[in-house]
Amino acid sequence: MIFRFADCVLDTGAYTLTRGGAPVAVEPQVFDLLAVLADNAGRLVSRDLLVERVWDGRIVSEATISARINAARKAVGDDGRAQAVIRTVPRRGIELVAPVETGDGPVEPAPAPAPAATRQTIRYTSSADGTGIAFAISGSGPPLLCASHHVSHLELDWASPFWRPMFDTLDARHTLLRYDLRGTGLSDPSPTGAGIEAHIADMVAVADAAGLDSFPVLATLNSAAAAVRLSVEAPGRIDRMILQEGYARGRAMRGEAPADPDHDPFTVLLRGGGWGDPSNGYMRGWISMAAPSVTYDEASELIRHIGKAGGTEHMIENRHTIDRYDVREWLPKVNVPTLVIHARNGILHPVEEGRVLAAGIPGAEFLVVETANTLCITPDPTWAEQTDAILEFLGRVRGEAAV
Repeated sequence: MIFRFADCVLDTGAYTLTRGGAPVAVEPQVFDLLAVLADNAGRLVSRDLLVERVWDGRIVSEATISARINAARKAVGDDGRAQAVIRTVPRRGIELVAPVETGDGPVEPAPAPAPAATRQTIRYTSSADGTGIAFAISGSGPPLLCASHHVSHLELDWASPFWRPMFDTLDARHTLLRYDLRGTGLSDPSPTGAGIEAHIADMVAVADAAGLDSFPVLATLNSAAAAVRLSVEAPGRIDRMILQEGYARGRAMRGEAPADPDHDPFTVLLRGGGWGDPSNGYMRGWISMAAPSVTYDEASELIRHIGKAGGTEHMIENRHTIDRYDVREWLPKVNVPTLVIHARNGILHPVEEGRVLAAGIPGAEFLVVETANTLCITPDPTWAEQTDAILEFLGRVRGEAAV
């Protein structure tokens, strides 16, 4: 069925949403929520019906439902203040109030520019050593700085169906800041020999450029170590942390990387010309460890995507750097609320590494999710669980009520 409302077209058969003629990336539960509203256009939809139709009757928190409603509003160009498309009736439910046309004909919406709320603004700043760091700003609300892994690209990630739903969900409630680590994406190459101190300085430079004195951090993989160090070395700068699939000690520090980095299979893969090539066996093997639940075609797309994130030598330099991170001595000194999220069956960074973080940081919360994926992307079965936990932690620590 095709539903047309506002400047949106929701096609439940093709599982697509467009607004102003442009495709809008939404995660599955947000799409299902919109489909329920469109199917009941003009009628109030209770929270119980949403839970039954979107979550198959499973128990979900009010924060989870509110997060999905906020993401749905953003996807259709609405917000909680205007409520021109989706109206909330407190303690009763929600309603799609925009006029809706249905049909099975071709989708030919009139082209129009996407509203500014769906865009990211990319800027540059200089780190302490002069390295240019690219960062992006999107959304509105309290700030949230996302420090990613060492293979990112601000523009490509924004357009990716694997990553964009996470950004949309987070920046529905936060002003989201993301940046490319030095040597990857739109940022400058990293000088040879730059260690964790340089990556900490990059995080500080982005926060300074955005005018943030104190801020929460969502740090993934290698960026977790940098966030830990910064929280200790600059008290009050980071006010809370979510460490997602992070580690305190890199592969070399836990005996999982060869003493000679030139014999590391990852280095062999890169120098052999396999980086970004879906037909390369090394690359297939690596992606199967990072995201074993994806399909063959999804894996191919992921390989092509990350292959565009940076050049071979820059990837090697970053890999050698993060493999030698070790912030175990800083963990007991952390004095901010911290949530550690880790996959139970991950291969690249075993769950024991998450336990090192959670056990070492005083008062840290530890959430183990039942997945083997290191990458938290939409095909992961725990994607919604992790996203909900992040939003709930941020809202709870800040003392907010669910909207």
